[in-house]
Parts: sequence; structure tokens; C-alpha cells
Amino acid sequence: MNIVILDDFQDAIRKLPSAALLENHAAKVYTNNVKGVGQLAVRLRDTEVVVLTHQRTNISRALVDKLPKLRLIVQTGVRTDNIDIDACTDHGVLVVKGQAAPQATAELTWALIMAASRRIPHYVGHLKHGAWQQSGLKAKSMPDNFCIGSLLRGKILGIWTDDLSDVHNSIGHVVAGFGRAFGMRVLMWGSEAARSFASQNGLEVATSKASLLDNSDVLTLHPNFGKTQAPLLDLADLSRMKATALLVNTTSASLIDPDALVAALNRGRPGLAAIDVFDTEPASPGQALLRLENCICTPHLGPVEIDSLEQDYALAFAAVNAFVNGEAINELNPQARSVRR
Repeated sequence: MNIVILDDFQDAIRKLPSAALLENHAAKVYTNNVKGVGQLAVRLRDTEVVVLTHQRTNISRALVDKLPKLRLIVQTGVRTDNIDIDACTDHGVLVVKGQAAPQATAELTWALIMAASRRIPHYVGHLKHGAWQQSGLKAKSMPDNFCIGSLLRGKILGIWTDDLSDVHNSIGHVVAGFGRAFGMRVLMWGSEAARSFASQNGLEVATSKASLLDNSDVLTLHPNFGKTQAPLLDLADLSRMKATALLVNTTSASLIDPDALVAALNRGRPGLAAIDVFDTEPASPGQALLRLENCICTPHLGPVEIDSLEQDYALAFAAVNAFVNGEAINELNPQARSVRR
């Protein structure tokens, strides 16, 4: 079986214990990313199985049309909005998705909240240039003493989420637990189902979206969201936030109007952001958010840690072996089996 694993930026997958599951196959790992359909079609022209690294590559109908040998796509993680499932079904290509692993992204979310609240990246950067206890955050748009970090205890943590009922697979639920452990008042918002579950289980629910934005000292976004949906937050929404507030997005860049986020941060409402996701990834050095002193940016590290990678790829490679053996495992479009290529 000719297998290609895409977008392993850190060249980590071949060194995972689970890599042994593919020892009987011809598998090639690419450590760089190509975007164009033409370039991808050349890279994948002889491929029978593609293992994706989360949502780093889009599998469009135009691409699938050019890959007559392709039989299986295995996604790591549960999000598949980067894959045209209908096109795959039409061409007889099975699509397998992975499982949710909320802990890694939840922990990164909390790491960003703590780092931003105490201005750690700013202090570290200036210390390397000889500036002692200087964060560099001194723009006129910022409140007095905004350059100094602050406690989380006693502050309001706003969480926008759509899924709380499955406590094992909800990032929002895990982050809420972190907030309570740090003595924060947790304020929930999101889908009607999430709000109902939160209310029934002793969590405080915001009275409205506006109330969430007005009151949150830290607002973190974890709704279920597709790339084709309209942004949930625009400039008017962001402008409601406190000048001292922190906005965190480790879910999807599409949640926030990108121009609005840059404009809002330049105006100082919210005063600070921590962003792990971008419209175009890998983000270019010229990306506007990377140039803002009041925006902490990380390169989509939510699911990127060694334990989650091993879990993701053990499941992905098991799915490949199941396919080779004629077995079904977690298929999104089993009807594709009836389509002959």
C-alpha cells in the first residue's frame, strides 16, 4: 500500500512508537506544506492512502479529481471541514476521522491565559535584550500599568462553547475546570444545548452574548465551527470588551473577522489577545497579528504535543491496517465502498 503522510512540520511521526504499525507498508512522510492543487496533485499522484495531520491540508474536489489511485483518507482529530466528503464519496474514497483529544488544546489554552496575564512572553523577550522587568507594553491606547501582569483569581473567565454534555471531549469543560481551580468566576455562553447543560450543572450562564463580551476579563472561544460559516465576532463585538481584557482563540481563525481583530487590538479593546490559529497556515512573517505587541501568537500548537500525537497516529495507522485487511473503522462515508474507481 502506497501511503503518504502530509505536513509533519517537526519530523516527529517517524519517531513515534506507533510508526511501527506501518512497517509493512511503503510510507512517505512530508515535512513541508504545499497549498496549490497542482502541487498537491503531483505530490500525491501515486498515492493510495493519505494520512492528514489535522487540518493542515485541504482536500478539495478539484484535488480528488486528479488522484485516480486514491482510496483512503485518514484524518487525525475529529474536525474534517478541510475535506470535501461528498467529492470523496463520489470518487469512492473512504474518509476516516480520528477521536477528540481535548486535554492538549485545553492545556495550551490555559498556558496562553497564564502567559498573557503575567506578560511572560513580553518580559522574556525584553530580558534577552537587557531590559530588567520591562514588558514593553506602553502604548497610549493601553490602560495605566497595563504593562504589569495581573492575577487570575477573582477575575471573570468567559467561555464560548457548544458542547459540554460530553465532559471527556469538551475543551470548554476542561478549561472551565482550570478556571475554577484558579479561583475565577466562570461565565458560560454558546449553543442553547450548552447553556442548558451548564445551567443544570451549576455553571453560571451569561444572559446574552453582549453580557459575555462586556463582563469577561478573559474570553476563550471553543464553539463547534466550520470554515465556511460567517465569523461569530466582528469589530462591534470586540469593541465591547474591556480595555484590560484578554481574548484567546485556539479553535479556528474563522471565528473572528481577521481585519476586525487587528483593528480592535490597535484600538485597545480588548487590550490583549493570544492566538494559536490563523486564516492561512503556516502564517507568513508579514501576518498583521505577528506585528502587534499586544498579541501573543503561537503556531497552531493546540494538538501538538507528544502524547496526543502518539494517540492520533496510533489510531490513524490502525485505521490504515484495518482498511488493508478489509475491515471498517470509524468511516465517515461507508457508502464510498460501493463506488468503483
